Parts: sequence; C-alpha cells; structure tokens
Amino acid sequence: MFADDRDLLVLEPGLFRDVAWAGQRMLYVTAAVAGTSVTLSSGSFFDAGVEAGHVVVFGGTAHEVVSVESATSATISLMRGSLSSAAVAGVQGGGVVEVWSFVPQIGLVHRQVLAMLGIDPDGGGELSEDSVTNPGALARLEALGALHLIYAAAGAPGRGGAKFEQRAEMYKQRFSSERERVVAMIDLDGDGIADTARRANVFVLSRG
Repeated sequence: MFADDRDLLVLEPGLFRDVAWAGQRMLYVTAAVAGTSVTLSSGSFFDAGVEAGHVVVFGGTAHEVVSVESATSATISLMRGSLSSAAVAGVQGGGVVEVWSFVPQIGLVHRQVLAMLGIDPDGGGELSEDSVTNPGALARLEALGALHLIYAAAGAPGRGGAKFEQRAEMYKQRFSSERERVVAMIDLDGDGIADTARRANVFVLSRG
C-alpha cells in the first residue's frame, strides 16, 4: 500500500483518540516507555504484526512506530516532521500500550487508487503496483480516501452522529481535490524508469 497508519495520523491527529474503535486492535499489553524506547511486559510486536508506520497509543497520546528492534522492544516517537527526523520522546513511564490499525480501510482505497490508474489490483494485467515509481506521491490520496471511509462508518446511525458525518464529507472533498492534483509515474516496461504519467480517473468513494 502507498499509505500507512502514520499517514492517517499526520492528517487527522485525533483519529486514534476519537474513532480507534473503528479500526483493528493489534496489541493491548502493559509496557514501559523510557525516552523513545518501549518495552513490552508480555506479547510480541512480531506476532501482532506491528512494524514501522503503525501507531502506538500510550498514556492517551498517539506515537508513531519508528522501528521494531525485537519481539518486545520498539522505538516510538511523537509525530515527526519527516521520516528522516530523529525520534521525539513522548509520554514516559509504565502502563497500557495499544496498537490500533486502519489497514483494512487503507487497503480498500489502495485497490481503488490502482484501478483509477488503470492497474488491475488483483495483478491480472501487465502492470502492477510495483509499476508506480513514485508511490510516496500517492500516499496522501490514499490516506484521504481511507479517512473518508473511516469517518463515514463512524457517522453511521447509532454511532458518532453528525460530527463524524461532517468529517467524512470533508475528507471526501479533499480526496476529490487530491485526485485531480496527483500524478502517478508509471514504468511500462519493467526497467525501473517511468515511461508515462497518469492521473486518476473520475471515481466516487462510497460505503459498501
């Protein structure tokens, strides 16, 4: 996928506070945080599938996972300005660590983005997602689409009400604007060099 949970957090800092329940809980264990290092008292980052780009919630604050060093230790950070920036220490001490993920929503939008670019998401054509030579340029588009789906689901009757519906509509509009702006560079012959540029076709996000 072009985006990950960190990309969602960049765009929506309150996501893991307000609607984490709309995602998947990958990990819920006690841990200790010292500086930018978190050490689990039980469980395993590896077994849970936690890796760089996921988001850890500790002490009510969302931290990005910078790297996973072992089954029980990882480096986390408050949101950094860029992936190359040094990790920034956040909440310290002991307590419960939770890892929530919106990978299913990101994955759905990822398939839609590939289809917009004329790439079969099931790998049935000559092109695949590896044919996109500038995947980072599509991360924002994918994240905006995922946020629309997340808040649309959260705003369903009996859930979060009007405030989530409004955010869903806002992200739908931002997705549409980004779709018109972004350009994907495509390698047609597999030599690793882009041969053409494509814009996403008109496409409407909707809930299933």
